[in-house]
Amino acid sequence: MSTTEAPEWVNPSPTARLALLRRTKSVAMVGASANPARASNFVATYLLASTDYDVYFVNPNVAEILGRPVYRSLADLPVVPDLVDTFRRPSDLPGVLDEVLEVGAKAWWLQFGLWAPDLARRAEDAGLTVVMDRCLKIEHARFHGGLHLAGFNTGVISSRRTMR
Repeated sequence: MSTTEAPEWVNPSPTARLALLRRTKSVAMVGASANPARASNFVATYLLASTDYDVYFVNPNVAEILGRPVYRSLADLPVVPDLVDTFRRPSDLPGVLDEVLEVGAKAWWLQFGLWAPDLARRAEDAGLTVVMDRCLKIEHARFHGGLHLAGFNTGVISSRRTMR
């Protein structure tokens, strides 16, 4: 990297991510899906069952997810969310960031596979905390004892297969 290039963007430290999760009271999930096979639905189920967060779903193509209303846009939410968790295509991220900034959220979280350093710098310049390429469910569970270091909690101590 030359001295004229901007340094690659770096996620907040684990301590900073934990602090973000602790100060968060409301989460808007942009790109939430009613399909139980989608990652956003799995994360939504976890957040509703295992956290105290007020969770709001944003998807202009769905009316209800997990028995809760779905909003067409962040601007339609009845609250300003503390954190916006994003499940969208990379090409959609600039528009999502515009919405996040317009509503005045404090943090922008991009799920696995989403990495946009230029947008992250723009968001941080506007005062947002940004986390990219991480799963909100996994991070929450990891910090709150619900996740094994390997990434999941099976409850099985041995790696040996059970004999039938």
